[in-house]
Amino acid sequence: MESFNRKALEWLRDWKGSNNRKPLILRGARQVGKTTLVTEFAKEYDVFLHLNLEKEEDRILFEKYNDVNKLLQAIFILKGKLSTDKNVLLFIDEIQNSQKAVAILRYFYEEANHIHVITAGSLLETLMDVRKISFPVGRVQYFALRPCTFSEFIGALGNTFDLQYLENCEVPEIMHPRLMGQFREYILCGGMPAAIVQYAESKDILSVKDTYESLLLSYKDDVEKYTSNPAMVKIIRSILTNGWQCAAETISFEGFGGTTYRSREMGEAFQIINKAMLLELVYPSSDVQCPTMPNMRKHPKLMWLDTGLVNYASGIQHDVFFASDINDIWRGRVTEHIVGQELLAISNDVSAQRHYWRRDKAGSDAELDFVYIYKGLVIPIEVKSGNNAKLKSLHQFMDIAPHDIAIRVWSNPYSVDEVKTNSGKTFRLINLPFYYVGQLEKILGKIIG
Repeated sequence: MESFNRKALEWLRDWKGSNNRKPLILRGARQVGKTTLVTEFAKEYDVFLHLNLEKEEDRILFEKYNDVNKLLQAIFILKGKLSTDKNVLLFIDEIQNSQKAVAILRYFYEEANHIHVITAGSLLETLMDVRKISFPVGRVQYFALRPCTFSEFIGALGNTFDLQYLENCEVPEIMHPRLMGQFREYILCGGMPAAIVQYAESKDILSVKDTYESLLLSYKDDVEKYTSNPAMVKIIRSILTNGWQCAAETISFEGFGGTTYRSREMGEAFQIINKAMLLELVYPSSDVQCPTMPNMRKHPKLMWLDTGLVNYASGIQHDVFFASDINDIWRGRVTEHIVGQELLAISNDVSAQRHYWRRDKAGSDAELDFVYIYKGLVIPIEVKSGNNAKLKSLHQFMDIAPHDIAIRVWSNPYSVDEVKTNSGKTFRLINLPFYYVGQLEKILGKIIG
């Protein structure tokens, strides 16, 4: 199996049919499947033109031609295709290797909009700063591709029967243990496409070892491309070596990972890796209604791009495999991390960020794992088992929230409880099984509208 269906294909089809379609910039960490996705999408076109600007014969076209129509003629000839009025997809891969290719994108939008253009590039996020790459403002669209979701995972494993019930949010209780078992496999494997393909073929997590090693090594090998500062290269390498063990943990920049690096230089290194979309620093907010503002003065939580990589790099695959309750693994940090990964994947916005909630009151330690914005409502999310009375922080949030919806992600079947806080406020607690996190918008749509 070389590829499998990605949710992103639906988003690309919407882009294809848009009346205001612009050249699309695919952004995402290395090895999340950008080229594979576009190649699969290209099957829906009459003509596919694929340029890789690491190849001189492809790159030189943008040096020779400033006129977009002459450039297109040259591309058709180079690729041995006849010029046509049919649906044409032009994919410019590794676009960071040509400033002129970036500049001419605006003319595809203004003068040749009948050609559908998608671009991508390795380390595009960091190289935009290092090489001062600037895409034409207002003439392009951005699209974030992230690791595979749980629904994509079980689709790749061929579990189409279960997938239908999952995506319709109609999982009967008799199927619950099976879906939870598959979600544990997803936690173990993670969402990197290469890892999923290998796991789908073998059903043996040990067989994916070489894939994980290759991914981790490629991220470390890329460090010199992130920055030209030798000292910063060492700091970034230290994070990419030791930082996985701090996943879903509140961190301090000063001396992170047992190093002697100061807060300022470590913070700068984290921001560089964040631009490569390998991690996100998730800051707390104390807001219970929009707009939610992250408090950058507080310590952030460290969230990596993929839980499967976290498990492997941290040496906890054995714990995940044999744990009787996934909530107990790593004091709940693994389940918090995978829930965060699923929440982020709901959106294809490059600017999408996660926040957790911390009460802004002296002496209070109230904290919730995540807040999620749905139709202007700030929905609190707690990843926890246990009875309703123990959800102390959730109750404190709901006491001051201007709505009556809260979410507890757990290992039991789906249900909705009516709960009363100590102050007497009644709210609806959605008990969401882990496998439904990726379907959160559908669930909230049924309850809230």
